[in-house]
Amino acid sequence: MKYAFIRAHREEFGIRAMCRVLRVHFSGFYAWLKEPLSHRAQEDARQTELIWQAWADSGKVYGYRKLTDDLRDQGEQISENRVARLASLAGIAAQVGYKRRPGRYGGKPAIVSENRLEQRFQASAPDQVWVTDITYIKTHEGWLYLCVVIDLFSRRVVGWSAQSCMTTDLALQALLMAVWRRKPDGKVMVHSDSHTIGASSRVVRTYGSLRSTPRRRSQPPACSRCARPAPCACANP
Repeated sequence: MKYAFIRAHREEFGIRAMCRVLRVHFSGFYAWLKEPLSHRAQEDARQTELIWQAWADSGKVYGYRKLTDDLRDQGEQISENRVARLASLAGIAAQVGYKRRPGRYGGKPAIVSENRLEQRFQASAPDQVWVTDITYIKTHEGWLYLCVVIDLFSRRVVGWSAQSCMTTDLALQALLMAVWRRKPDGKVMVHSDSHTIGASSRVVRTYGSLRSTPRRRSQPPACSRCARPAPCACANP
C-alpha cells in the first residue's frame, strides 16, 4: 500500500521524501516497481484460479477438502489450510444445505401409519419387508431425484425410479417396478418415510401389502414456484 501511494504521487512529491515520511527504503520501492507482486502473491493468484476451476467443475458444491484433493490430483503441492484461506478470500464456499424460507406453509397433513418394522431391519425370507426412500443428486443439468426400493432379506435393489421432479409418480414407479420384478406371493411390508408414503398407499391398497412409517421427520423446503420440496427442477431450468 505504501509503495502504491508513492507511485501514485511521485509527480507531486519527491520519491525519497515520501519514502522517508512513510519509513520505507527507496531501494525497496524501485525493486517493487520492477516486480509489484511477490512470488507468493503470484503463486496465490495462480492457485486461486485452479481452485475456481475445480469448484466450477464440481457444480459449485465442493468444499476446501475436496478441492484440495482435486488440486493434488493435478500435481499441486498444497495443504488444506492454504486452500481454505484462498477459497475464503475468493468467496468460494461449499454448498452444505438448504434453509427453509420463513413463512407459512399449508397443505394436507401428512399420512402417518403405524411403525410396524420398529427398527428390526432383518428378514427371514425374500419379499417380506421392503424399505424405500428418496434422495436427490445435483448434476450439471439440474437436480435428479432417485427413489429406490430395497429388499431387507437380500439387501438388493428390487425397484427404482429417477425423475427431474419429486412427485408422487416418482415413488409409485419405483414400487410398481419392485412388484413387477419380484411378483410377491403374500403380503409385503413396505417401510417408508413421509416422502414416499403417499405413493406407497396406492400400492398397498392395490396389492394388499402392509404399510409402515417411522416418526415423521422434517421436510425439505418448498419451492416458491411449484410448491414441491426444494431443490426442484424450477431452480435449474
